[in-house]
Amino acid sequence: MAQITLVEAVNLALTRAMADDPDVVVLGEDIGADGGVFRATLGLLEKFGPARVIDTPLAENLIAGMSIGMAAEGLKPVCEIQFSGFAYTTLDQILNHAGRMRHRTRGRLSCPLVLRTPCGAGIHPPEHHSESPDAMFAHIPGIRVVYPSSPKRAYGLLLAAIRDPDPVVFLEPTRLYRLFKEDVTDSGEALALDACFTLREGTDITLVTWGAMVHETLQVADELAEQGVIAEVIDVATLKPIDFDTILASVARTGRCVVVTEAPRHCSIASEIAATLAERGLLTLLAPVLRVTAPDVVVPLSRLEHHYLPGKQQITAAVRRALEFA
Repeated sequence: MAQITLVEAVNLALTRAMADDPDVVVLGEDIGADGGVFRATLGLLEKFGPARVIDTPLAENLIAGMSIGMAAEGLKPVCEIQFSGFAYTTLDQILNHAGRMRHRTRGRLSCPLVLRTPCGAGIHPPEHHSESPDAMFAHIPGIRVVYPSSPKRAYGLLLAAIRDPDPVVFLEPTRLYRLFKEDVTDSGEALALDACFTLREGTDITLVTWGAMVHETLQVADELAEQGVIAEVIDVATLKPIDFDTILASVARTGRCVVVTEAPRHCSIASEIAATLAERGLLTLLAPVLRVTAPDVVVPLSRLEHHYLPGKQQITAAVRRALEFA
């Protein structure tokens, strides 16, 4: 067991998957000799060679298309898009081909690819490097969307995504890449997809979040506990499909819910969770479901990033509003 960062956990999972299965290949821009823009693939070229660690041109649509072709022929490609804001040109391939492969061939072919990309703001890059398109990917039928929030979950969920027979978009919270370390055992054991993780049990309110915002949400829960408010914290982790049973059961116990995301508010994953709670859990709610989100604007340049990202103050304020309802 070693104390490693989230980006090191991604590297560890890739190394394990490639060592265990010769059909796993990785491809993307600068992932070979340079080890990727965040060094997530560092050392893979030396271990597995250029036939399995493939540097590609600066062409995201090509990367996605190549991956789909490889997957259809029995390989298990893991492609990297350098930043989530560059992934939009992959949508043609992901929406029209990857997500439809099993349906289109009546189950004859599957598409076991993973599209990895750093996601989210908070490290002061330009706007195309800071976006959170989780809801956009989750809207595509046939696509699973996974968003880890810690080194342990990054390791186990990435292994599960690579072993899944259908396409997975794996969003990695850039802000958490090197923010903290955690004990991770390279056991090769995958974590369950399509399942929420209850990070903290509580009785007064449920805080639902994912990705980088898990960090601030846990800090708020700690501060609330000192004031006598015991919050349950749920990491959604898999954004498509969502484990609504865990969320509904939690809200049935607490009666209140705040959903926290750094993505824009309109048509967000937070909106989907709030709508489902209204449809399936209305009679257990003691207060409206509240959302803490980024504003519906383009991610600003780094000087204004702290105004864009929701933080502990906004989360705490939403909790206080929810608790005002008797």
